[in-house]
Amino acid sequence: MSVTRDDIVREAVELLKQDGLDALSLRKLAARLKITAPTLYWHVANKRELLDLVAEELVRAQRETQLPEPPPGQPWWDWLRLRLWDMFDALITIRDAPRVLAGNRPRLESLSHIDQTLKTLMDAGLPPADAQQALFTLGSYVVGSAIEWQAEADRAREGIGIDAEVVTAIKSGEFPHIEIAMRGVNEQPPEATFGFGLDLLIDALRARYAPDHDRDTPLSVES
Repeated sequence: MSVTRDDIVREAVELLKQDGLDALSLRKLAARLKITAPTLYWHVANKRELLDLVAEELVRAQRETQLPEPPPGQPWWDWLRLRLWDMFDALITIRDAPRVLAGNRPRLESLSHIDQTLKTLMDAGLPPADAQQALFTLGSYVVGSAIEWQAEADRAREGIGIDAEVVTAIKSGEFPHIEIAMRGVNEQPPEATFGFGLDLLIDALRARYAPDHDRDTPLSVES
C-alpha cells in the first residue's frame, strides 16, 4: 500500500486523540499504517519532525475558520482576543494537543497565516519586532493555559483533588485571604482564569499601541 506524508500525519493525529502523546511513537505509527520503519522514515525523519507536522495539522482546521484580518468596524484587539479564544478552545478538546504545540516550529504551510497576522498588528501600530514578540508571548500563554486545563481535567477524572489537609487549613480561617480569594474564584466558570489572563495581555497591548482616540472605549469589551 502506498502511503503519503499526509496519511502518516492523519494517522498520528488519530493516535494522539486515542492514546495520548506518550503513546505516539514512530514504531507504533508504522504498525498502525502496516508499513516498515524505513518507509516511515522516508517521509518523516524523526519524532520531532513528526510532532511539528502534527502541530501544523492540529491548528490547520482552526485557522481555516478564522478571519485573516479584522472585518470592517471590529477593533484589532477584539479580533485578536477572539482568535486566541478559538485557539484555546481547539487545543483543550484534543488530548495532549497543547503538549504537541509546545516547542514546535512553524512549517512553510503556516508562513502566510503568520505573515498576515503580523501585518495586522503592524498596521495597528506595533513595531515589527514587538508584533513578533507579542505573538510569541500570546502563543505561549494560550498553550501553557491549555496544558494546565488538561492537567486539571486529568486530576478530576482520576478523583485527585486538593490535599485534604490543605482544604482543612484554608477552611479553618488560618489563611483568610486565600479563603476569600478562592471563594471568589470558585464562583466563576472554569474558563474564567484563562479569560482573565488573556484580557490582561490584550489590554496591555492596546494600552501601549492603540491610538489615543481608541482609548476612550473601555478595555476588555468584546465586540
